[in-house]
Amino acid sequence: MRFGKIGMAAAAAASLVSAPVLAQATQPVSSVARTSATVEGENDLEGGSGIIIAILAAAAVIAGIIIAADGSEDTPTSP
Repeated sequence: MRFGKIGMAAAAAASLVSAPVLAQATQPVSSVARTSATVEGENDLEGGSGIIIAILAAAAVIAGIIIAADGSEDTPTSP
């Protein structure tokens, strides 16, 4: 029983080690290289949304603090 567990652990370890090697891409048989296409009329939309995300995150943090620090005692009372 003990040797069976050790054997299974060794097989699992070997498969974990060999999986990335076997999944690696092999070299293509032909030596054709990919070329890029030219882009016409591309957008100038690069970046710029970082400020908006930061403002929204700050607003969410402030809203969370306000909700957590709300001091109203509107708890219902049982009759």
